Amino acid sequence: MLTLISGDRPQSRILGALLLLILFALAFAPFLFPGSRSLETAARICVFIVLVASYDLLLGYGGIVSFAHTMFFGMGAYGVAIASDRMGTGYDALILGALAGTAVAGVVALLTALLSLRVRAIFFAMITLAIASAVAVLVSQLSGFTGGEDGMNIRIPRELTPAFRLGDVLGTRINGKVINYYLVFGGSLVLFLLMLRIVNSPFGRVLQAIRENAFRAEAIGYRVVYYRAMATCLSAMIAALAGALFAIWLRYVGPATTLGMEIMMDVLLIVVIGGMGTMYGAVVGTTIFVLAQNYLKALMGGLSEATSALPVIPDLLNPDRWLMWLGILFILSVYFFPTGIVGRLRGLR
Repeated sequence: MLTLISGDRPQSRILGALLLLILFALAFAPFLFPGSRSLETAARICVFIVLVASYDLLLGYGGIVSFAHTMFFGMGAYGVAIASDRMGTGYDALILGALAGTAVAGVVALLTALLSLRVRAIFFAMITLAIASAVAVLVSQLSGFTGGEDGMNIRIPRELTPAFRLGDVLGTRINGKVINYYLVFGGSLVLFLLMLRIVNSPFGRVLQAIRENAFRAEAIGYRVVYYRAMATCLSAMIAALAGALFAIWLRYVGPATTLGMEIMMDVLLIVVIGGMGTMYGAVVGTTIFVLAQNYLKALMGGLSEATSALPVIPDLLNPDRWLMWLGILFILSVYFFPTGIVGRLRGLR
């Protein structure tokens, strides 16, 4: 199927098996992993795969360093929130809000690209950081429009809420939350396959050529600024759609959930862990990172209790130190997998 869609094969049996396992687990998450927390984790993985892949389109394929990616993510989320607040509960509000947020993200990305892409990479990164910070402050201060620091609750159709009951399938109660999950899963899958097609198209090949040597690409006739601007716009619009899906799932949007710099740092870490310039790296890296974020603390608590009779070890495995171990895991992954997990697996082929 991947050959028909993009021609981009995993190029590794281990990687192929891992991707199929992740796809199967996400596709049947409500039945395989019952419980609210498991479904929340699966939905977050779906959304962040799209967000990370859209950033990799910019960084890994285009060689463009930006710190404003979560700004576009937030635009999609706030588009849905504002539309539902003004238009009420309905699918038309969700669709219009997602489209409006995507359009705004595309316009802002285009203006940012045209004004900044001619400067060197580090200066472009600083400009995007300044713009993202300004937008975050603006969202916090426009409390009458965006809810300010308190954020906004999103009213979604009853069919997407836990109150809606559809019946039981394979011993699992199918309610609106499960339907909402499959909306997120289906939307994320379509967006990911779209990006996979983009990076393996002639446009994607030109982006990679520009990443490797912009002067040579320009010398043979490619308009480097045009291609970089297009990549910036595509990346921003897909990130906005991911933000819209995230807002519909959470039924809430706020500066901390979509615009925080912590999210931007997580995206950067996942890109490095998974492997830059590989769409599959977003899948593997996001799955590992989100699972570690959600379950590493609980795992460490169990290990700490199991080793309580030993000296020092229980203190090292204290759940309060989970961030330290997450950092150690990141350092080890960079050391042993300098090209990312996907790059390493392909290198072992």
